[in-house]
Order: sequence, then C-alpha cells, then structure tokens
Amino acid sequence: MTGPQALPDTTAARATPGHSASSGRIYFWQGASLWLGRSSGRTQWHEHHAHQIALALDEPFRFRTEAEGAWQVYSAALVPSHNEHQFEVDEGRMAHLFVEPESRAGRALMERYGLQGLMTLPEADAAPARRLLLDALERRLDEARTIAAASRALALLCGAAPDEPAAELDPRLATALRHIRARIREPLTLPGVAAVAHLSESRFRHLFVAETGTSFRAYLLWLRINVAIEAAQAGASWTEAAHEAGFADSAHLTRTHRRMFGIEPSSVRPT
Repeated sequence: MTGPQALPDTTAARATPGHSASSGRIYFWQGASLWLGRSSGRTQWHEHHAHQIALALDEPFRFRTEAEGAWQVYSAALVPSHNEHQFEVDEGRMAHLFVEPESRAGRALMERYGLQGLMTLPEADAAPARRLLLDALERRLDEARTIAAASRALALLCGAAPDEPAAELDPRLATALRHIRARIREPLTLPGVAAVAHLSESRFRHLFVAETGTSFRAYLLWLRINVAIEAAQAGASWTEAAHEAGFADSAHLTRTHRRMFGIEPSSVRPT
C-alpha cells in the first residue's frame, strides 16, 4: 500500500455526497473509539473533535479538504482534530480510530506527527496496526479483545508502549474532564464545571480551549454523540439514544451526527 495520489473530482463523482453506507461495530474506551467494518460511498463535509486515523484493510480510500480540491488516495491517513474534510471509498473494509486530542494518546500523536493537516501515515507505522485490526475483524473477536487490539494498534501508532507515560493535562482540567465524563447524561454548565476546577469562568474557558483545542459546548456535544452511538449500538432506537445522551430530540442528534461524521446515523448498520 502506498501514499496519497491526486485524483480529479470527476473520477470520484460516482458517489453522491452524504450517500454513505457502513456495516460494522463501534467500540469505545477512555479517550478513544474504533469503527471497524465495511464502508461505501461519500460523506458530506464534516469535522470532529477527535483526531482520526483511517486504515484501509483491503481497498484504498480517498479524502479531500477543499471543495474544489483534488481527491487524494490513501491506504493510511491521519486527520487532525477539527479539520474539515470529505471521505470516500468505493467499497472496502476499513478501520477508523478516533482519538481525543487531550488524551495521552492524542498528545503522543501530536508530538510524533505534528498534526498540521491531513497527512499520510508512513506504511512502516500503519502496517502493524492494520494487521492487528484486520485480525480482530476476521476472527470476530469479542468486545474486550477487540478493544485490547485497538489499544495496542494505537500505542504502536503513537510510538509508545501502552503503559508508557506521556504529557499530562493541567490537573485542574483533568479534574473537570473526569467530572464531565461522570455526568455527561446530566445537564452541565460551564460555570458549574469551572467551580469544580476551582477556576473563574473566564479562566476555565481559556484553559479548556488551550488544552482541548475546542470549546466547552463543542466538547459536550462530542461526548454526547458518542454516548448516543454507544446506546444505539446496544439496541436503543435513535430517539431513545438521543434522550439517553441528553439531546433535545432525535433531530438534534441527527444534525450533530451529520456535522461531525458527514453521514446520517441511520446509515450505520451494526453487525
């Protein structure tokens, strides 16, 4: 598998934006998640809080970051946090790792790759991770063993052992994030969480953006969309999932999912 090659948009026009279908499973653990399965089609323009590592498990895929720009073909790519993009694949098995930038792994990725824009991952780095995830898919490993394989794959991409120390967050923000995660299904306000961190509202807002790269409100939406996806994967309807995650209704959840992932939530079918 090789690095990116430019494709004119006419060769990629066979897919309609937003018409993307996926079948697979999504696995969550602290600070990261894995989507593993089969995809086809093209997403709408979107961006998300997490760094995204995309690995082709058989057929290559395409990204672009400008509306009139050429599509680039990849077998392994890294999309930094909050970089707007489109994704397209004809049909193939894919692994997508989503890594929160304030997590230890997210900070290690930044230190290793710089994350100045969408980039090709070196095949020497990507190949061992790809083998682990392809093996998990083909052997139909259970959730615990799939997460263990994904954690190992991510550690390899970070260039670190799974238990190797990395740069730490500001302890006041770490306290606030633990509070948020423990209560993400409840109403949360910036003043209330700032008080937990023993900071003024203005100081907490500044620290939050500096350490996470996003606003407090956007971060809550990112966590809540993941809560909703996890609930839907467990068998809840999207309406039930929306209420579980604290969205006003399923329409709000759908808009958020489309904005963050470029597809309708109903286009992802669990396997």
